[in-house]
Amino acid sequence: MLTCPVNVSEGRDAGLISRIAASAGRSLLDVHSDFRHNRSVLTLGGADVADAARAVAAEAVAVLDLRSHEGVHPRLGVVDVVPFVALPPTSRDSALAARDEFADWAGHELKLPVFKYGPERSLPEIRRSAFASIQPDNGLVAPHPTAGACCAGARGPLVAWNLWLAEATLDQANQIVRELRRRLDNVRALAFDVGGVAQVSCNLIEPLTTGPLEVYDFVVRRAAVERCELVGLVPDQVLRSIPEKRWPQLDLSVEKTLEFRLGS
Repeated sequence: MLTCPVNVSEGRDAGLISRIAASAGRSLLDVHSDFRHNRSVLTLGGADVADAARAVAAEAVAVLDLRSHEGVHPRLGVVDVVPFVALPPTSRDSALAARDEFADWAGHELKLPVFKYGPERSLPEIRRSAFASIQPDNGLVAPHPTAGACCAGARGPLVAWNLWLAEATLDQANQIVRELRRRLDNVRALAFDVGGVAQVSCNLIEPLTTGPLEVYDFVVRRAAVERCELVGLVPDQVLRSIPEKRWPQLDLSVEKTLEFRLGS
């Protein structure tokens, strides 16, 4: 089984978000939108996930304009990230094939420059070097005038997860992020000012090794945590690896698992 949490650069206009989400049809499992990030994650799954990802991308390109976009989250395009995720027992080869087919389609049909990530290179590498030392793998060689560029990926399950710090400054949050990167394996993190509150925003790329519980306990020893937020959905195996009494503190529940939504 493949899932695809498409990241689009719109988190404020409910009408536009609903229109883009509706294009996914029955493949839509979850929508998570963030006003300050100005970003939505549309988690897709099921047998038609590849077709749904194309439909979402086409609608986002049709209705969004990167030239008027403002938000704290880094982005390259209106269809910013399209990762195909293989859930066991599906192999990563299936995710790679879906990624390559999507990249070829988006480059040809949507005229988007598409950068591939996965075994070849990471998403942060593309963000640092796109259109400089790294050139698009498909489509245009320059950004689309209104839609920018797209990053198409193939990866295993990760957990996108945020912590709001109760009293810390942005400088203190950045210090915590530097320590996270240095001390905990498989954690990608950024610090943001979200409406005057410092936020530590994480991608936990090996969540069974270093998951929300480990990151929370690391951060709370350095700064008080106001609340946590799961972005999108979590694999059931990750949820079950955490004591149930900690789930509410970490914004986790059975209803927020990929497996629960796929079975609904």
